[in-house]
Amino acid sequence: MKILIADIPDEGLIVDLEEELTPDEGSVTAPVISHLELMKTGTAVMISGTLSTKTALECSRCLQPFSRTLEIPVSVVYHPSEEVTAEGQPAKHALNTDEMDMGFYQDGELDLRELLSEQIMLDSEMKPLCSDLCKGICPHCGTDLNKGSCTCSKDTVDPRLEVLKKFFEKRKE
Repeated sequence: MKILIADIPDEGLIVDLEEELTPDEGSVTAPVISHLELMKTGTAVMISGTLSTKTALECSRCLQPFSRTLEIPVSVVYHPSEEVTAEGQPAKHALNTDEMDMGFYQDGELDLRELLSEQIMLDSEMKPLCSDLCKGICPHCGTDLNKGSCTCSKDTVDPRLEVLKKFFEKRKE
């Protein structure tokens, strides 16, 4: 959904959306439901609210698929992209920590679908876990240790560290 900045009234605008995102926009498996409040301050647009959806993930320890419900708070300030460009060329501008919740809109138009996709991506875990107690898989035989134990020997030494083992044995003598 695209919003024209000029159409946002002075008292603000409340937008309730239910958007279907495509697979290339994230791993969402349910419509993104959002409640957003848009306030205009000069040329800036402040957006606050919440969004919720479900995502399909793969555990980084046991590699099993699982789903998670996301509830994401949204707080972003959008500025016209013309503020950071100089004569049509991107201006060199280093972001400060207080500018990390900033976005830009072009041609007086704000794409809320892009905002939703961006917020989901920013909230995504780098190494998702199906559970904090996930035991993962055995590095030798690949058995899922959440479902049972394996019969691999636990006292094997990595061949790259074998030299250190010999070193410590000599020190004991």
